[in-house]
Amino acid sequence: MKQKIINSAYTVVRLILAGLFIYAGVTKIINPADFASDVDHYRILPYFFVTVVAVILPWMEVICGGLLLANRWVQSSSLLVLLMMTVFIIAIASAMARGLDIECGCFASGATKVGLPKLIEDIVLWIGAFFVFDRAGRGQRRI
Repeated sequence: MKQKIINSAYTVVRLILAGLFIYAGVTKIINPADFASDVDHYRILPYFFVTVVAVILPWMEVICGGLLLANRWVQSSSLLVLLMMTVFIIAIASAMARGLDIECGCFASGATKVGLPKLIEDIVLWIGAFFVFDRAGRGQRRI
């Protein structure tokens, strides 16, 4: 019974992460200029790297989300999601610490402000990504 609950939780969390990352990536791919502007507002990266991030990150999100959805290479894709979430958490915490009143750039531009609710949401997603990564490493790839 306990294993069945864990298997179900694994599947639900994997699919939630898949959907969120596919959606987030697609919204950024549709309008890369807005996403680049959102990344630039964090004032962390030089402009060249802002452009590189704005072009590459959305495709990484879509690919990782697609792999999670397809239940393929789950450990690798969830590790990348875990690393992306770590970067997102650090960026949001940094913006909060510096008192920046900016959009997070997580989904469509203008969707969500940087703040404690977004930080908590990203920490919960980080925990979910870790759970999927850990379970996938235990042979939980196919349910």
